[in-house]
Amino acid sequence: MFLEGHWVGAAGGRAAVEHIDGIVYLAISLRNVGSGIAVCQGWAVRPGAARNYPTHVPLEEFRLQSRDLYVPAGDIGMWQGALRHPDDPIRADVSHAIDTSQPITVELLYSDQVGNQRTISRFGLTPANDSTWIVSLNRHWYLDWEGPRPESLTLAATHAVLRDQEAAAERRAAVESERGGGDSRDPRHAESGRSEFQQVDPTGT
Repeated sequence: MFLEGHWVGAAGGRAAVEHIDGIVYLAISLRNVGSGIAVCQGWAVRPGAARNYPTHVPLEEFRLQSRDLYVPAGDIGMWQGALRHPDDPIRADVSHAIDTSQPITVELLYSDQVGNQRTISRFGLTPANDSTWIVSLNRHWYLDWEGPRPESLTLAATHAVLRDQEAAAERRAAVESERGGGDSRDPRHAESGRSEFQQVDPTGT
């Protein structure tokens, strides 16, 4: 339940995402897979898919939790946050993303029960239909130690995936261009062109 008395519900792997009377309501069903209690400390939200953001929101821009949200070890819990201020640019951007069925990125800052082991986890909220939003967890940042994967290696992996994606898009565009221009050329030359592409990419993808 939110401050206004507004109730939402979210099943496992799902989020509640609503834009009502100018207020954005967000909630995520969480599971703590760690060995200790997780305490939500703050949150940040941005419109768009997680791939648009190479790193997390600056720590000073996280919004503080007004409620104590504890998630027991090995158990389920929840997170909730709302955007209310009419002049908040994030509220306007996120409400537009909701109204146009675009993905949303949420980052949660949490710690253990004594405030140590601070961690930021990034969740992607993707609309499946008018009322269902799927939640995916795709990144963790450890603020008090290096963690299992140094940030430099994670960024390098992200850049490699983006480069591969760009190369694949360029290949598809080249293939489509070759197919689209085939009618205006000599048929024998067009056939030769298709054969060359088949040798380079036999799968046609």
